[in-house]
Amino acid sequence: MANRASLNAIHRLFWVSFFVAIAARVAAAPIDKRHLLIAPGTLTESSVTLLWDKESGKEKVAYELSLNGKAVASTSKTNYTIAQLAPATQYTIRLSVKPASGQKDKEFSTLTFKTAAKGKVYNVLDYGAKNDTAIVNTKAIQAAITACEAGGTVYIPKGTYVSGALFLKSNMTLRIEGVLKGSRVPDDYLPMILNRFEGWELSTYASLLNAGTLNRNGYTVSNLRITGGGTILGGGRRLGDAMTKAHGLRSRGRLICLLSCQDVSISHLTVTEPPCWTIHYIYSHNISCHDLAIVTKGIHNGDGIDPDSSTDSYIFNCTFDTGDDCIAIKSGKNPEGFAIAKPTRNVRITDCDFLRGHGISIGSEMSGGVSEVLVQDCKAGPLLHGMQIKGTKDRGGYVRNVTVRECQLRQITIFSAVNYNNDGAPAPEIPTFENFVFQNIDLSEASAAEPAININGFKDPAHRLRNVTFSNIRLPDNAKVVINDAERVSFTEVKSASGVKPAYSATGSVDISY
Repeated sequence: MANRASLNAIHRLFWVSFFVAIAARVAAAPIDKRHLLIAPGTLTESSVTLLWDKESGKEKVAYELSLNGKAVASTSKTNYTIAQLAPATQYTIRLSVKPASGQKDKEFSTLTFKTAAKGKVYNVLDYGAKNDTAIVNTKAIQAAITACEAGGTVYIPKGTYVSGALFLKSNMTLRIEGVLKGSRVPDDYLPMILNRFEGWELSTYASLLNAGTLNRNGYTVSNLRITGGGTILGGGRRLGDAMTKAHGLRSRGRLICLLSCQDVSISHLTVTEPPCWTIHYIYSHNISCHDLAIVTKGIHNGDGIDPDSSTDSYIFNCTFDTGDDCIAIKSGKNPEGFAIAKPTRNVRITDCDFLRGHGISIGSEMSGGVSEVLVQDCKAGPLLHGMQIKGTKDRGGYVRNVTVRECQLRQITIFSAVNYNNDGAPAPEIPTFENFVFQNIDLSEASAAEPAININGFKDPAHRLRNVTFSNIRLPDNAKVVINDAERVSFTEVKSASGVKPAYSATGSVDISY
């Protein structure tokens, strides 16, 4: 018995020592506060794009990256693309945070990945495509896409190649170095497909670039890249008007449309002249849109990027010059969107430049719900409504947990009664707008002719706008702030450079502090 007791004591001592050692090792290890990750769809045979969370606090920092122990970059942004990698090779990335004060690393994160194997290239010229704007190359380019094996690249070289609707597939790259020009003939975008537009599921013309089929319960295309440094030039307003004349306003196709897709990257392109919305993805997951120049001046409904009932979107390093919303986050409309109940969740918009357009928008179709939105390190010019959250009492659903920080804007608006796109029966309940944070924002160039901050809830006391904070907001002198039908809204350090506070006007609101 004594020997057994001694043995048990030794066992206990061993396990206590083991767990103490593990606890000490964990305590000594750096905590990964940056959440370093690979942007969806960006890991290729020769490159990878990385994302991470921003360091909090007022001190400026640099993010330093090393690859297999060798320094490769230093950046102030929260994204970076590493190129010239070898195919089918394993790498380890180390991300360090370097304070401007010159102190040692605050923490670091590591990530190990393996590049893709080298795939075959399918040049569209080999399938009969012609650099001739008098020729429509739809069949030739589609033949190259059909022939493309998993891991391959369909290559559109320098030149201009006119095409109608093209249908992409899983496990491929479309590399455009020239100009892919959309035909202006509506019949080149037939047959009609099941799609969604302005909140309704309905039949529309196909888009210039299509991937997947509409499916509420699963993904139909995955691991797709559209890139190359070239231009996607659509049929523009002329095509949109012809589609409208044939089958109505909501029949128009997009420039790029993803239906029930996952792990897609659209990058390093100029995209312009859509028939209506430019990049639209519905019921999709893990979508990256980065390093894009989106231009839609003069286009009716010329939105830039529309995430629609989709999860985990990463939009960064993009420039927008649009004829409507630059970005419009959506999730269906009224009873249909409310019943489908597929929210848009986790949208990260960083390091973007919004030159012109209607707004950086959430809504107006948001009946399936929108949550976990971050807008960070962005700059906006004279947008019609600035950073806006919008809907009507008929939508149902919710918008919650939105953070806007470290941005240069000219207006912040929350609208609860937009005067457009409000046809159809109402949803069974009024929407909820709640939990918004606006922090470290330069509004100093806001117009004095209208409120720099104009926020509105719904008239029903149970659906007031609630839990909103504004902190460290720089305004012009003589700025105005309007608050209607809201509760628990706070303003801290909201003033002009000279220390002048804005004129506040609050109606139908409670627990407002400034």
